Amino acid sequence: MTPTLVRQHALHADSAPRVDLCARARDWSEIQERMLVPLYEAVYERLEVGPATRLLGLRCGSGLALLLAAGRGATVTGVDTSSPERLALARERLLPDAPRGGSGGAAAYGGRSRPRARAEARLVDGSPRDAAGAQTTAYGLLTVFEPIGCLAGDSEGLGELLADALPLAAHGAAVVLTGWGPPERCATSSVLRVATKLADPLRSARSWRPARRDDLEEVAQRAGLKPDGSGRVACPFGYADADSAVRGLLSTGLFDAATAATDAKQVDKELAEALHPHRRADGTVWMPNVFRYLVARVP
Repeated sequence: MTPTLVRQHALHADSAPRVDLCARARDWSEIQERMLVPLYEAVYERLEVGPATRLLGLRCGSGLALLLAAGRGATVTGVDTSSPERLALARERLLPDAPRGGSGGAAAYGGRSRPRARAEARLVDGSPRDAAGAQTTAYGLLTVFEPIGCLAGDSEGLGELLADALPLAAHGAAVVLTGWGPPERCATSSVLRVATKLADPLRSARSWRPARRDDLEEVAQRAGLKPDGSGRVACPFGYADADSAVRGLLSTGLFDAATAATDAKQVDKELAEALHPHRRADGTVWMPNVFRYLVARVP
C-alpha cells in the first residue's frame, strides 16, 4: 500500500485501536478535502477543462476534484483502490441515484434526466485496467491529485499506477501530478512533524519528511513523461476550531504510524499542542500552505 496524503488504512499493530474508516472518510470529505480546491481549480483553469475534456482521475478518493471538473462539462472517470468508504462518498456526490456498489453510468439512471455536471461520470473501485472495459475514446487528461512529497517513499506506487493508466491516454495527453510545496512555505509542516516524532522508526518507513524540489519531476521521468510546465498554488488549511483541525488532519492517514506506535490519545494531545501557534483569537485555526503541480505529456 502506497502512503499518500489521502491514503486510508487501518492500523496494523495488534494493540492499536481500530479506526472507524467510515467516520474518517466523512471527516476527509467534509473537513479536509476542500483545502485542496484552489489546487484543483488552478489546474483546470490552466488546462482549460471543459465539455471537450475526457478526464481520468487516479486515486480519486471522495470525488470532489471530479465533481468540479464535471461541473465544467467534462466527462469524468474516477478510479481508486485505497478506500471503499471514500469512493462511496464520491458516488453520493457524482451518482446520487446510482444503485449502491454500482460503477455508475447512464444505465444507473434508468433513462431519467441527470444534472449536467453528473451526466458523464463513472466511478470504478479498482485500477485503471478495470476502467478500460467500457473505454472507447482515449483520455486527454489524467490527474493524480493526491499530493506526494510528504512521506518517505510516497511516490513509489505512482510508477505502477501510471503504467496501468497511460495506455488509456491519447498521444499528447496531459498528466497532472501534485505535491507539497517547500516546507518553509507550508505552515502545516511543523504539525506534520508530530507524525515523525511519535512514530517508531524501526517499525515504520512511513515517516514524514520534507518535500523535495524535484519530487514530481522524478516521478514523471520514471514514467517516461515529458514535463510541460508546473505551478504553485496557495492552499491554506483553515478550520473552525482545534477539534476540527485534529479530525481533518487525522483523516489524511499521515498519523496512523504514530498512533500505532503510541496511542490515539497521545497523538491527539501532541497534535493539539502543535496546532496552538496557529490558533486565532476567535478559536479558528489557520495554516498557510503552498502546493505544487506538474503538467507532463504522454509522448
